[in-house]
Amino acid sequence: MKITPREYQNIYKSASEKSPIIKDCFFAFLFGGLICSIGQLFTDFYNEILEISLKEAQLWTSVTLVVVGSFLTAINIYDNIAKYAGAGTIVPITGFANSIVSPAMEFKTEGQILGTGAKMFTIAGPVIVYGVISSIVYGLAVWCFHLY
Repeated sequence: MKITPREYQNIYKSASEKSPIIKDCFFAFLFGGLICSIGQLFTDFYNEILEISLKEAQLWTSVTLVVVGSFLTAINIYDNIAKYAGAGTIVPITGFANSIVSPAMEFKTEGQILGTGAKMFTIAGPVIVYGVISSIVYGLAVWCFHLY
């Protein structure tokens, strides 16, 4: 049976669920803000309690959030949080940690080199590439137009 593109589109639309955009945006905002607030608490803790300089405290906060995000992914908690938080878990640095650890865990049965090593950056690779390209373009714009 051959169907036309229009018929396929009608079948697709009838089978697809409507996404609750307002609810999704609310939870993304809530959880993304919560992760960022936790990051700020780490920064304040490192800076004020441990008396580390602000720049170093921010560095340690990034490292801590990557480790926590990786750990929560490894014990299958991060994905459960992401079911409710949606994009709120992708934007912060914890989402980057999740995007590296998830494929590494999924393909570990294929070996350390062809499984874990090769597949680790399948999701995070484009993020790194476009992040680097964007930072180069931004840096060139700042340099060319003396925006600093």
